[in-house]
Amino acid sequence: MQKIPLDAGFSCPNRDGTLSKAGCIFCNPKGSGSGFDEKGLTIPEQWQFWHDIHTGKHNLELFTAYLQSYSNTHGPIERLRDTLAALEGLPGLTSLSLGTRPDCLDVEKLDLLAAQKEILGLSEVILELGLQSACDETLSFINRGHDVQAFQDAVFAAAERGLTVVAHIIVGLPTPSGREGLPELLDSVKLVNSLPIQGAKFHNLYVCRDTPLASLYEQGKYTPMELADFLHMLSQALMHLKPTTVIHRLNGNPGKGELIAPDWAANMRGLHNAVRSYFEGNDIWQGKLNGAEDGIPAWFDSSYDGEIPR
Repeated sequence: MQKIPLDAGFSCPNRDGTLSKAGCIFCNPKGSGSGFDEKGLTIPEQWQFWHDIHTGKHNLELFTAYLQSYSNTHGPIERLRDTLAALEGLPGLTSLSLGTRPDCLDVEKLDLLAAQKEILGLSEVILELGLQSACDETLSFINRGHDVQAFQDAVFAAAERGLTVVAHIIVGLPTPSGREGLPELLDSVKLVNSLPIQGAKFHNLYVCRDTPLASLYEQGKYTPMELADFLHMLSQALMHLKPTTVIHRLNGNPGKGELIAPDWAANMRGLHNAVRSYFEGNDIWQGKLNGAEDGIPAWFDSSYDGEIPR
């Protein structure tokens, strides 16, 4: 199964003035994703571009449509409905994943998304929701624009409609007094464990150009994590995470030319190798301290016959 990133031209309430024009403190003003919408490519054209690459080079047949850039449920419901309609008939489309914010999901939009499973014949519809931190003080400081309760409400509303939720957590966020440490990270993991969440993405915080975080860094008010600190905190988070939670990502990686610091975040392959080496060297595995004493996370074990909780 291969994800195909799609740029539908959505904005963000933290960018277009609905909440703020400053964005989250760490967010690249250009957003994540391919930028294909600005180049004038339609959804089917973007799909065909990536589809041809993956079928030609890797002989793949099954694909997830990943609406990645900015907040893909922000704005009028008609905009979302038109975007979803553009997915009909795409070759190899098997599932749908949308990156969005918990405060951009109302009842009508959630009902529309739930209906797409049948309309498009999908195995699942996934909402990638940015929690980032379970600390309201941190969320306020990073100009997130919503609180922890908004995230919890969105998760329960999505679960009621059979939508899959993947939570995003950022390691090393700035706070009024410095930087979040291990206690705050474990609080975020504890919250994810307590909710009907099926997946998780972990991101190491790095400083991007043209962001408020870059200004804090240049003023000496924010110090990025050392690699050793990140590896330790990530390993602790994984050991406390439920073994039934599917891991979608263990680190983020900056786009070309956007990284200011730390230098180690630029080497994606090196970071992957460092994570693997640290886990193997320190006998780390997901759920080690939360019900997976045998060393195999339930979602990764082909012999697991239990029910994945929603």
